[in-house]
Amino acid sequence: MTGALETALRGGRGAGRKLLVPYVTGGLDGAWLDVVRAVADAGADAVEIGIPFSDPVMDGPVIQLASERALERAATPSSIFTSLREGDIGVPLAVMTYYNICFHMGHERFADSLREAGVAAAILPDLPLEEVGPWAEVADRVGIETVMLAAPTAPDDRLPRVCERARGFVYAVGLLGVTGERDELASSATVIASRLKAVTGKPVLVGVGISTPRQAVEACEVADGVVVGSALVRRLLDGEGPTGAAKLVESFRSALDAG
Repeated sequence: MTGALETALRGGRGAGRKLLVPYVTGGLDGAWLDVVRAVADAGADAVEIGIPFSDPVMDGPVIQLASERALERAATPSSIFTSLREGDIGVPLAVMTYYNICFHMGHERFADSLREAGVAAAILPDLPLEEVGPWAEVADRVGIETVMLAAPTAPDDRLPRVCERARGFVYAVGLLGVTGERDELASSATVIASRLKAVTGKPVLVGVGISTPRQAVEACEVADGVVVGSALVRRLLDGEGPTGAAKLVESFRSALDAG
């Protein structure tokens, strides 16, 4: 069965909408849940919540710093789940974290915790296709969608298998390297999106290196949508709070809607 996240993204795409998923670091400060609400109200189709981890291998300096600050505030997976249970966000939520946290909690407990917190999906970027089976089977049973990542270096024969296993959407990694803002959209972003669109009908969203509304529009000439992380988190680190986050997301939403 198609889960809440994929259903929402397919619905938006079917209505001719380019999809927008902002990333917010959970537990960053006392206003982080208000930020999640603000970006949802500003036009996000879903929101990605980062669970801080001490060794975030996919993340660049901005999100690493945000994770450090959240950990200094004693943010834990349980505290973030508790906050999300109390939230009324209005759009589907996906959690992004690293497999160590899932493994430490245990697959069943982690999946149940996500479901009880009202989270629709999980993104575990360091859990490769060849090893995702045990987690994904548990997640499928409780209705948690496992978003799979596809790197720009993936060979052609791998992409259909990634897409088949993916739930929610397929995360097209826009460039080699860690997350962070870039001056220009990498050419690899549209190439990997095009390769994925050729082999799947599931929503394909480009993330990593989407820094400006102009870059988002460029990526969406091929992809169904974008994930925006560092550009938003940097503003949160600068103290812009829910109002600044909403303003940024509104700028992306307006650009994508204008095409």
